Amino acid sequence: MGHVCGLLNRCGFLNICRLDSSEGKCLLSSAPINAVRCFKTAILRKTRWRSQSSGPKPRIGPLNTEFEGVKVENGGPVQFSKLFKPLCFTFVISSGSFVCATIWQYENVRARAILLLKKPGGWDHGNLFVVKKHGTWRNHVNTWWNSLTEGQRLFFPICFVNCLVFLAWRVPRLQGIMVQYFCSNPASRAVCWPMVLSTFSHYSAIHLLANMFVLHSFLSGAVASLGKEQFLGLYMSAGVISSMSSYFHKSLIKKPGFSLGASGAIMCLLGYVCTEYPETKLTIIFLPLFTFPAAAAIKVIMAVDAAGVLLGWKFFDHAAHLGGAACGITWSYWGNAYIWQKREPLLHWWHKLRGGSVK
Repeated sequence: MGHVCGLLNRCGFLNICRLDSSEGKCLLSSAPINAVRCFKTAILRKTRWRSQSSGPKPRIGPLNTEFEGVKVENGGPVQFSKLFKPLCFTFVISSGSFVCATIWQYENVRARAILLLKKPGGWDHGNLFVVKKHGTWRNHVNTWWNSLTEGQRLFFPICFVNCLVFLAWRVPRLQGIMVQYFCSNPASRAVCWPMVLSTFSHYSAIHLLANMFVLHSFLSGAVASLGKEQFLGLYMSAGVISSMSSYFHKSLIKKPGFSLGASGAIMCLLGYVCTEYPETKLTIIFLPLFTFPAAAAIKVIMAVDAAGVLLGWKFFDHAAHLGGAACGITWSYWGNAYIWQKREPLLHWWHKLRGGSVK
């Protein structure tokens, strides 16, 4: 009887059967339908069209996570057709990051020009006036800050945001939100914004410290080569591109899962620096006497990640690492020359919109 009720439901009559929870019996209410025709139609659909669903899909239970018992809705395997929206989001965020970086650079140059016009001779070794603060400790902090490179100055706000998100993971009431919006998962309801937010998300303290150490090690060289504006645009673009690479791989193997961390964007930084300065000598923190060229380092790292993708290793998101590294290498060969150096039309448009000449 229960089987017939299920077949009737598949024929479109969803409200004619209900389960009596007390006796476990199926109660049928009268309805003006041809039960025999419905039964035959359901059998034909079941035998001839197995690939097509003729009724409501079965619900998949909640997915357990490693985040202190937090459960989220499991969307099941991800189809490639569902990646169109994340792909468009990747293009919008990447393009918007470089547009914002261009405008930011324009505003910085404009501010320096205005200051030089007001106070000629205020340029001292590439830095603007050093404003003295009231109090001894503030002067010490100000002197220390001005002694840092542009890359070191940029490291602190990036690290601060990552630390804030790490502390948010420690709040039990926020963990449901953190899993939904700060973990990239192609099977989740929210698939776009987590591609960006997960770049600043770390659940483990070791994960956070390792990523921030590598970021600090390579940031100064990258910013010296790119400038802080171009670097930040590349960093944000690499974060969302690496998440898109992870989405594509999870859809290919039909196994959705959670990913978080800045390693995809940091791999872009590593790929760019190792491509731009291939002869630079690198070392391992635990083996300071063992050095190797940067060109060899990026090849070995990408080979390990490629093996992880092919062999199905689960410890890291190797697809995201490969996407980030490819982004950095591509930018080193073509991005700077064919995208960043071709931004003059955007600068002219913003200059006219901004109000023309410097006053």
